[in-house]
Amino acid sequence: MQIVVRLDVMLARRKMKSKDLAEAIGITVQNLSLLKTGQVKGIRFDTLARICAVLECQPGDLLEAAPGEAATEGLFAPQNSEDQGG
Repeated sequence: MQIVVRLDVMLARRKMKSKDLAEAIGITVQNLSLLKTGQVKGIRFDTLARICAVLECQPGDLLEAAPGEAATEGLFAPQNSEDQGG
């Protein structure tokens, strides 16, 4: 099982730019980009809570457990077409 990051979907729903979210939660745009693309090994609960507060959502709106092997490069894995339906 792998964790898929859906931050980009929630940003689009809220019509918010990554730059604005990064500023609001106190992290760099680069770190937020790494999180959005699943290139991080983890996320602090307080960072996740700040993201949820700004986007007015729940952690489950941002993270999804998907079938498949765990990411080899970290805890989170970006979703791609190979992960679906197969």
